[in-house]
Amino acid sequence: MVKLAAAALSVWTFETAADDFAQALRKGGVVLFLRHATTTPGVGDPPGFTLEQCNTQRNLSAQGIEQAKTLGLWFKQQKLKPSAVKTSAWCRCKDTATLAFGKHQVWNALNSTFNDRVLQPNEIETLKAALAKIAAGKFEVWVSHGVNARALTGEQPAMGEAFLMGANGKLFLRKAF
Repeated sequence: MVKLAAAALSVWTFETAADDFAQALRKGGVVLFLRHATTTPGVGDPPGFTLEQCNTQRNLSAQGIEQAKTLGLWFKQQKLKPSAVKTSAWCRCKDTATLAFGKHQVWNALNSTFNDRVLQPNEIETLKAALAKIAAGKFEVWVSHGVNARALTGEQPAMGEAFLMGANGKLFLRKAF
């Protein structure tokens, strides 16, 4: 069992119970950083893809669609409402957010840096600055990509896995949906 510690937080384990996860969201001052739900097989996107055309991208699989709906159901059952749902411009991220929360706001800082790592340092600094501004009692959901989660936390999430991060950008809980 791997344990992580975060400043001013108790030690949590990777096998955290759902009610602990919900309690941390209610306390607020955190971001739920979600890697998009499961997609069709592949890595990255096909050559020549465009953000404006979902049919040129790798999209959610049937399993991913159900996974996103399950995430939304869990939030409803827990009576949790994010103060914002921000997402990458990639269709798999927007679809995950819409299926789970019924809404999303595209935020370019969450866009994939898989094909252009030069952008990554600026995006990560933007994300860290936004994390520091999340107020107690509030939380946001950010739907993005594994490459961005790894750059921010040093950990690689599975598709559909959520990282709970505090204002300091440290990962202190994770949960697969």
